[in-house]
Amino acid sequence: MSVLPLVFTSGWASGINAYAVVLLLGVLGATGVSDDVPGALQRPDVLIAAGVLFLCEAVADKVPYVDTVWDVVHTVVRPVAGGVVGALLAGQTGSVPELAAGALGGSAALLSHLVKAGTRMAVNTSPEPASNIALSLGEDLGVAALIVFALFHPVAAAVVAGTLLALGVALVAFLWKRVRAFLRRRRERRAARLSGAAGA
Repeated sequence: MSVLPLVFTSGWASGINAYAVVLLLGVLGATGVSDDVPGALQRPDVLIAAGVLFLCEAVADKVPYVDTVWDVVHTVVRPVAGGVVGALLAGQTGSVPELAAGALGGSAALLSHLVKAGTRMAVNTSPEPASNIALSLGEDLGVAALIVFALFHPVAAAVVAGTLLALGVALVAFLWKRVRAFLRRRRERRAARLSGAAGA
């Protein structure tokens, strides 16, 4: 069977939490749960780095506005991670060219990252932090569940990931007014700080 469904799902998940994907795949491979995980993801140094960065993201992702800054920084990181994981998965099976798999994984990661970032901007228009925490926990659990499911049922998992991606795009489009209001207020605060500094 082609590895593309697994590549797509891991790409979608990487756009949400790339470190969780690398850590979970690596652990599942290293413990012998799955033979489909490339050896590069099972290396102790990779697992340690992914674990530390996952803990950092677990904290940053639950703090209003800090999560948006974190998302901006990871606009490059997550798609690259999705592409690398996809290429490694393709190289493990040899069923599709690594370049094609990397492009698919990176594209899926970029789209899901944009959905996540847009959703977070909308959520940050609410003053309380509970929604950020709940959303972050839901994302982490969803990524973990779908990655495990994808290793054993790749096609079904890809269908789920594709459905979630489509629903996410529709949700961001619906919430775009809130996102625009958030961006406008941020620009106004920045302009006020600059004018205050100039006046001083």
